[in-house]
Amino acid sequence: MPNVIIVGAQWGDEGKAKVVDFLTEKSDVIIRFQGGANAGHTVIHNDAKFVFHMVPSGILYPNKICIVGNGVVFDPAQFLLETDELAAKGVKLDNRLFVSDQAHLVLPYHKIQDKASEAKMAAGKIGTTGRGIGPAYADKAYRTGIRVGDLRNWEHFVQLVEHAFDDKKEFVEKVYCIPFDLKLDTLLEEFSVIRSRMLPYIDDTSTRIFKATKEGKKLLFEGAQGTFLDIDHGTYPFVTSSNTIAGSACTGSGVGPTAIDEVVGIVKTYTTRVGNGPFPTELLDDLGEKIRTIGGEFGATTGRPRRCGWFDSVMLRKAIELNGITRLALTKLDVLDGLPEVKICTHYMINGIKTDIFPSDPSLLAHVIPVYETLPGWNKPTATCSSIDEFPIQARNYIERLKALCYSTKILIVSTGPQRLQTIEVDGF
Repeated sequence: MPNVIIVGAQWGDEGKAKVVDFLTEKSDVIIRFQGGANAGHTVIHNDAKFVFHMVPSGILYPNKICIVGNGVVFDPAQFLLETDELAAKGVKLDNRLFVSDQAHLVLPYHKIQDKASEAKMAAGKIGTTGRGIGPAYADKAYRTGIRVGDLRNWEHFVQLVEHAFDDKKEFVEKVYCIPFDLKLDTLLEEFSVIRSRMLPYIDDTSTRIFKATKEGKKLLFEGAQGTFLDIDHGTYPFVTSSNTIAGSACTGSGVGPTAIDEVVGIVKTYTTRVGNGPFPTELLDDLGEKIRTIGGEFGATTGRPRRCGWFDSVMLRKAIELNGITRLALTKLDVLDGLPEVKICTHYMINGIKTDIFPSDPSLLAHVIPVYETLPGWNKPTATCSSIDEFPIQARNYIERLKALCYSTKILIVSTGPQRLQTIEVDGF
């Protein structure tokens, strides 16, 4: 298998973790390259459920190297919770899980700042997870952040925290007018323990990745969130705080673009969104609730119900353009089983004018009228099918129509359930 970037092609929650888990079998090194603990990646393995926020989703395969890249804002407490859970379930991590020394730390005061900011925005809130992601990325841009590598020198780390702590306390109390409910001694005591446990994982990961490429190892880059949550190209301001598109894999892991061979876009066969922001094909009726219930559409990080709607080919075409997607992985086809009909948004109407282009102005997106094509549904369950030839003809027609509307991009796999075996390879590498 070539070196592959995995990206979400919608608003996140497309099932990236399952695809990463599936493709890990053919890979050697799995690299998470952006985002933070605001991402929840769910993997089902041997009937056990794992939800990863920090650890790359490929960790469940033995003998695979997993790396948290420099583009991630790193929550060490969450990371250690996950490693403890993995160890308790018999997953060995020694010498195969590494964290970039250049990744920026999420500290407790970032979470206080995040929640205070969201509360102050009231009706205009973004809908963040409150995990401190935005403030941590802001500190990185301000060049006042503290990095994972700073944990190596405890005295230096303490000096950095002491300086930042006073600034954060003053900012929260004066700007947001709320008590700063955090003690410096408590923070340092917590991180003294964290430091002792983190030291074996800290590494110069960009050099490690470069050496892997020279040895002919196969790389799998794992993105978080989705294309339209990208801070530059998403539905701003209702976006995350990092670049979620494929180009971020290079800057977020420390490799050059010549190392990349393929980009796989993960796509639900319908559309979901969590948090606020425009959503042209959203279903605000009983059918939307039915899809949410059948699909288990609740956030892995927050438990928030996801908004559900029909497949939007306009946004998918834009995602293909932005990411250079070479393959699509379709997920959750089984959720549509039994519906009498299924719809696909083929284009938009904006101020009475037809357009095939996803607008860059979110104020326009909030007022588009989606135009649908209706296809017959299917009664036979797809979850029990072992090949695409076993799908009912209506399901195959639906897949072919999605493909045709998405620049005829090749389909790598179709997922029909959460288990590894419920993954049908259509057109391999």
